[in-house]
Amino acid sequence: MRRGQWGDDPRLLYAASADGVIRVAELTRLGVSDTAIAGRCKPGGAWQRLLPGIVMLSNGHPSPRQRTIAALMFCGRGSMVTGRAAMTQYGYRAHSGDVQLLMPMHRRVQSTGFVVVERTVRLPDPLTRNGIDCAPLVRSVLDVARRCKTLDAARAVIAEVVQRGDVSVRDLSKELEAGSIRGSALPREVLREVDANVHSVPEAQARRLWKRSGLPEMVFNREICDVDGRFIAMPDGWIDSVAFAWDIDSLDWHLSPDDYRATVERRTRMQNAGIIVLPTVPSALRVEPERVIADLRAHYALAASRPRPRVSISARPGG
Repeated sequence: MRRGQWGDDPRLLYAASADGVIRVAELTRLGVSDTAIAGRCKPGGAWQRLLPGIVMLSNGHPSPRQRTIAALMFCGRGSMVTGRAAMTQYGYRAHSGDVQLLMPMHRRVQSTGFVVVERTVRLPDPLTRNGIDCAPLVRSVLDVARRCKTLDAARAVIAEVVQRGDVSVRDLSKELEAGSIRGSALPREVLREVDANVHSVPEAQARRLWKRSGLPEMVFNREICDVDGRFIAMPDGWIDSVAFAWDIDSLDWHLSPDDYRATVERRTRMQNAGIIVLPTVPSALRVEPERVIADLRAHYALAASRPRPRVSISARPGG
């Protein structure tokens, strides 16, 4: 490509890029001089350098996708995206932070800028999502959880994929056992909670408050049936001796209006069956724990003061 061609029609360079991201080596091959590249990448110029050797053919803020493409170009062949950047490609919320990549042990590329490089002997086969090479979702989720600083953060990322049905607890456990022990303490704790059938950050917080309340045994996420064996609901917490249900309000936690509507309908079915129901918003678990404990005790006393309705719980969690 002659110099005049790309200068007169910048679309020619964009066509050779990936979403406006291109290697400097490719620009050089196309006839763009080092001087022209440097001039256009100056502060206020038409282009910008995203990473060493990687240019974006515009001066705006790079999108999460452009940052991911730039990271893959920087790391080169054999690399793949993992962590939150990969989860974005699997349909989870967009991530604008660091881009985490996996690559073989023999590569010597170092983390720089927004790129976090992890060399590994357990390099999985990549899956291409939206044109991006990604680690499998189960690996990507655990690579996020291993870097979490708090149990709640690890719990949130694991709970989201499990609740959506995209990854099973068994697959997460197998991947965790096969991987590095580094950073595995928090995800291991979360998976132990899942074995106890605690499904989310609010439910785990609720479990801690119940333990502080001094009330009788509470089981979590058990199906409740009427006297004829018909399903009524599966509340978050249940004290069977008095048929008392604790419902963590889905408005703060679940992802859609349909989820919230289902919560309201479930609560109505329980009340129609004579079950005493305590609804609690997740934010109260964090900011008003003493009030929540007082509510638990008061609703338990109310449930104990009336004849127990003829309802029963399933023999095992979830069914």
